[in-house]
Amino acid sequence: MKKRRLLLFWFISIFTVYLALSAASRAALPLSAEGQALPSLAPMLELSMPAVVNISTSTNIQVNDNPLLQDPFFRHFYNLPNQPRQQQKNSLGSGVIIDKGQGLVLTNNHVIDKADKITVTLHDGRQLNAELVGTDPEADVAIIRIPADHLTELPIADSSQLKVGDFVVAIGNPFGLGQTVTSGIISALGRSGLGIEGYEDFIQTDASINPGNSGGALVNLRGEFVGMNTAILAPTGGNVGIGFAIPSNMVMSIKESLVKHGEIRRGLLGITSQDLTPELVNAFNLDNKHGAVISRIESNSPAAKAGLEPGDIIVAANGRPVKDSHDIRNIIGLMQIGDNIEIEYYHGNDKKKVTATIGQPERPQLAGEKLHRKLRGTVLSETAKNQIEGVLIEKIDTTSEVWRIGLRPGDVIVSANRYRIHNIEELKQVVNPSTGLLINIQRGQEGFFVVLK
Repeated sequence: MKKRRLLLFWFISIFTVYLALSAASRAALPLSAEGQALPSLAPMLELSMPAVVNISTSTNIQVNDNPLLQDPFFRHFYNLPNQPRQQQKNSLGSGVIIDKGQGLVLTNNHVIDKADKITVTLHDGRQLNAELVGTDPEADVAIIRIPADHLTELPIADSSQLKVGDFVVAIGNPFGLGQTVTSGIISALGRSGLGIEGYEDFIQTDASINPGNSGGALVNLRGEFVGMNTAILAPTGGNVGIGFAIPSNMVMSIKESLVKHGEIRRGLLGITSQDLTPELVNAFNLDNKHGAVISRIESNSPAAKAGLEPGDIIVAANGRPVKDSHDIRNIIGLMQIGDNIEIEYYHGNDKKKVTATIGQPERPQLAGEKLHRKLRGTVLSETAKNQIEGVLIEKIDTTSEVWRIGLRPGDVIVSANRYRIHNIEELKQVVNPSTGLLINIQRGQEGFFVVLK
């Protein structure tokens, strides 16, 4: 009996201590401090989250059959249909409403690239079909439009005012599950040379950015848009605290051109540059240790007309410091044909300043319908030096017949009517406007034929 009473006494004592500790822990987490509510991001997020949407796409892709199945006799013998087989590819990402009046939604180009159908799901559950306004694959930016009705947009902040250590929040709408929110700080600014995009000037953040959040918003604590979530740096594809966003100033500059022209009309300065390494600093006997060395000047280019020479070292452009070759490439790449660029540079030990006008690229462009009526709605140009030789389809009207057939911007015509072609002039010679057109298309690592009758 004594043993039972002793056990009961210990049980009651331990339970009493537990209740006391629980009450103490609850008392250690007050709902307010000195009459003020504890800080929370909830009020800001209630205003910002409706502007971040889910984007889903579907793309019909042609499936390459076994070469044996392409043999007409084999197909006839086994009574196989001649219709090309297709598969549907789906993808998911996020987007940001940046203009509720026009229904403009910002996202990454890789989210909607080559999509046949784009569907936007709003915060309130509405699903809307979107139309493509324009894309910039080099910077991975795209603008789509949805019917403007009771939408919420994000206010835009000046990303040039950001500082390392500023608090930021990443908002995404991945996988159709609804919004996700992560917080962190700005870890670095002006990240480039990562090989993620053609033009890089990234904000680096430790706010988690996971697959599906691409195209979402990076906002400050006032709920203002400071960048578009774009990429993560992780060997396994998961988040390890290194995320990248495109700054709002860069995004809005691209957006203006996409809305106005449907494309980016990048111009030409006519220089090739390289980083200013310690070895080059010693070789040129320089005091300055930052800049981009001009290694080549194209003849008759704006740079040549402005008096720039190989060996000159660019240290600033339009008032922005130039630390390396990536900086000057980004600055030039975001300018339009006809824009003026003020360049500060060293010629030997003499610091100089000159103004050049961004010029027209040398690659000729041609409306496809001028070659053949079945190419109506396309804009053609010659491929760049680092691409396979052929005729590039730069732009396609999404309401055109060639779009419905399956051609997409970025496709390269490498042969026409069974003749190998390397440029627009050769394409003109083999096309007969009064007959059908057989073209061989190269798309990435894939190739296929298309018959236009």
